[in-house]
Amino acid sequence: MRAVVFQGPEEPMEVEEVDRPDCPPDGVVIETEACGVCRSDWHAWQGDWSWIGMMMTEGLVFGHEPVGVVAETGDEVENFREGDRVTNPFNLADGSCVHCKEGHQNRCERSIPMGFVNFSTGAFAEEYPVRAADTNLIKLPEGVDSVDVAGLGCRFATAFHGVAHRVDVDPGDWVAVHGCGGVGLSAVHTADALGANVIGVDLNQEALDKAEELGADETIKVDDVQDVPQAVKKKTPKSRGAEVSVDALGIAQTCRNSVNSLGKGGQHLQIGLTTSEEEGEVSIPVDNIVTDEREFIGSYGMPAHEYDEIFRMMDHGKIDPGAIVSETISLEEVPGTIASMGDYDTVGIPVCNSF
Repeated sequence: MRAVVFQGPEEPMEVEEVDRPDCPPDGVVIETEACGVCRSDWHAWQGDWSWIGMMMTEGLVFGHEPVGVVAETGDEVENFREGDRVTNPFNLADGSCVHCKEGHQNRCERSIPMGFVNFSTGAFAEEYPVRAADTNLIKLPEGVDSVDVAGLGCRFATAFHGVAHRVDVDPGDWVAVHGCGGVGLSAVHTADALGANVIGVDLNQEALDKAEELGADETIKVDDVQDVPQAVKKKTPKSRGAEVSVDALGIAQTCRNSVNSLGKGGQHLQIGLTTSEEEGEVSIPVDNIVTDEREFIGSYGMPAHEYDEIFRMMDHGKIDPGAIVSETISLEEVPGTIASMGDYDTVGIPVCNSF
């Protein structure tokens, strides 16, 4: 089958013929319909994340925001059959650890990040495997578009899980989103759907315009202000600060800006993972966090059972992940699209839907 193959950090990736994946006894092989192109793919291509144990090796097939049709099922699979249209979280759980049994499959002790390890082929390929299918697969509602579902992928799912389930967003709250790329725009859209007043923060005016389309009530162009946290606070009633602030990029500046945008008792939501410059370490104002009783909260992926909530909101017109999709591309265009993400001018979510 054809797949985009990693050649080493920052080396041009190539479309090659590779072996079709084997079907796990408890899993499936899926014929790919679409797959989002994520900034995490760019991080992996750069060779980032060794500090959290992620070692990218030549021969990897990236792609972790998939949708497709079940082509083969293992003997142990009970709830899915060939022909089912499905998607899955990027962090594949095993279904047996204590976190899985408590409904937090995204925290699985034996989680496998598909497309980032050689034994879990990603979806920039004609087919890809999913282990523990009964735990990880989500059957799609009738008539849902494959490109829209790929837009749900890692970015929308992580943002939705974070904004809707990890922090407390009530109608009328002020939510600041620092970084309006794919995951940031997803956070803007989700917070708006929950009734919050949303402030989008970015360097890119086109990204801020898109944030307004997706529900941002206010925007701040970073290079137009001297102090981003103060600019955020001035947008809120009596300049008290945001109830929730999101770092959707993962660099030191956006993390600190987000924490400092909060009012007393506010919650910082960390979605973006760091780059090789930070290597997972960012200094933050600990004493202010203590005296203001702020919270620092992480969000990683989303358990499979929460997809139904998204599908219900889509059906009622409350959210539209497809509105964040910026373009559709072919498999041959994936390497160039990933490499271009280093320019930080991507608006929305590119989706590969031609294999």
